[in-house]
Amino acid sequence: MNRFGLTIAVPRGALLGGALDLLESASIDTSEVRANDRKLLFADIGVVTMRPSDVPTYVEAGAADVGITGKDVLMEHPERQIFELADLGFGECQMVVASEDGPDRAAAALARLGVMRIATKYPRIAAEYFEQSGRQAEIVTVNGSVELAPLTGLADAIVDLTATGITLQENGLVVREQIATVTARLVANRVAHRLKASAIDEFVALISGRAQNTEA
Repeated sequence: MNRFGLTIAVPRGALLGGALDLLESASIDTSEVRANDRKLLFADIGVVTMRPSDVPTYVEAGAADVGITGKDVLMEHPERQIFELADLGFGECQMVVASEDGPDRAAAALARLGVMRIATKYPRIAAEYFEQSGRQAEIVTVNGSVELAPLTGLADAIVDLTATGITLQENGLVVREQIATVTARLVANRVAHRLKASAIDEFVALISGRAQNTEA
């Protein structure tokens, strides 16, 4: 276990490197995590790795005291009973509306039919965004290869995350609208936040300081 006595949920994938760097700044040796792509539980340092979308589930249930995940996950699942403690400043992406280059098919469909079809991994975010702007959208939930949806006629446009825009460009898509800027966030279990307040406060102070220095 780490010196804080905390079980920490760490996201695999694009956020893993930044998350491990922050743990290192809190004097948690992450070398074993970096060396093991398949192992998920590292009890000696109090770290468990998982998909970013699973972090709030584990933290809410108390299987982890704190966790790191993307703001997109928290926006899509606001029902999770957890505390959002800090913006960690890394893993910045844009949540965007994108469609095929050329005439805007989504706008054309809206004008012609009164509704547009949107494919996304983020149905709640997409539905709320278009509802707030007074536009009727049929949301099609897909879990992978969202960029294919406009190319195959499944949807008029997509709502998705992009870091560089390269994947969109390679698939002939352009950004039409920006919904939100998304970064990694630190979250905590509500009971742990009360019972382990001193340890969590110390942990937050250490990694938040590192995050601010990285941004600077």
